[in-house]
Amino acid sequence: MAPKPITWNGKDDQGKPLLWNTPGLTWNGFLPERRRNMAHLRVLLGFTDAADHALEERAGAVIDGLYGNAAYPTPPVTKVALQTALTDFTAAIAAQVQGGSAATAEKNNKRDALIGLLRQLASYVQENCNNDLATLLASGFEAVSANNASQPLAKPAIVSVDNGNSGQLLVKVKAIANARCYEVRYAIVGAGGTLGPWQNGGMFTNSRAMPLNGLTAGTTYEAQVRAIGGSTGYSDWSDPSSHMSM
Repeated sequence: MAPKPITWNGKDDQGKPLLWNTPGLTWNGFLPERRRNMAHLRVLLGFTDAADHALEERAGAVIDGLYGNAAYPTPPVTKVALQTALTDFTAAIAAQVQGGSAATAEKNNKRDALIGLLRQLASYVQENCNNDLATLLASGFEAVSANNASQPLAKPAIVSVDNGNSGQLLVKVKAIANARCYEVRYAIVGAGGTLGPWQNGGMFTNSRAMPLNGLTAGTTYEAQVRAIGGSTGYSDWSDPSSHMSM
């Protein structure tokens, strides 16, 4: 379709509207560029309908990512309040196993309370991320994606490796957006830092407490974690972290 000529209020000596391509007419202006509407990033609220352990995971990721982040100096919910709500919810989940309908109702109440705090923080992050995806994701929340294509997963970062029960190490990583689960492997650190063969430590949906069991007390182990999912199936293995089993 041929473009329509642009007119203005000027007229020639015969009273006809001046056109942009009128012979002899010099026009040194420019047509304004059409401004593209920039999509505004939104926080994904999928945690409101997530399974209980997935909700725990999201709350933990927000605790790790939001507080102390310079992009979010004044969260409307304190770290202590969110951690308390998460701890109460986790305890209520455990109590539900042996309890009846009353325990289930209590767990649901704790779940609703945690979700309420997360929704407040999600609104705060959405307003303060400066429409920057990296800044939004650094908060521990996920973004609503305008592109449904699967992407490679980020490389996990081990936050800590701590002692649990006797012969047990607990590995914690920062949650990875869109990861289905996490795989852990470990190896014995021998004399001179020589590593033994890697052993499979299992797969976990909770990135905040991945136990390695049956370890030998007094032996140092090195652990690595990778996320499962995304367009490539697996992320890269994390940088290793070592700790002595007690």
